[in-house]
Amino acid sequence: MYLIVIAWLYVTLMMALVEALSTQGSVLGAVITFLLYGALPMALVVYVMGTPLRRKARQHAEETVQAQSGLPPSRREPDASGHAAGLPEDTGITPVRKEP
Repeated sequence: MYLIVIAWLYVTLMMALVEALSTQGSVLGAVITFLLYGALPMALVVYVMGTPLRRKARQHAEETVQAQSGLPPSRREPDASGHAAGLPEDTGITPVRKEP
């Protein structure tokens, strides 16, 4: 992926040099050419193409934090089991209520 980015930046740098050294061109036109044809589009492409890697890194970081917390998997995420919400099973306190 980075090879394509480097190649395109090289092409746009050459376009900017031709613009700057041309008798009809200017340095401002060369800078605008490089930014609008090269740097900004490639920054967008690199950002979009790097999204899966950032997502994997974020998930890996969350997993390591959860693993280091020392809690069993059922207590890390409250709704992971799909059961109704309630008190944890090992509270040691039995529920007391009136008999119907």
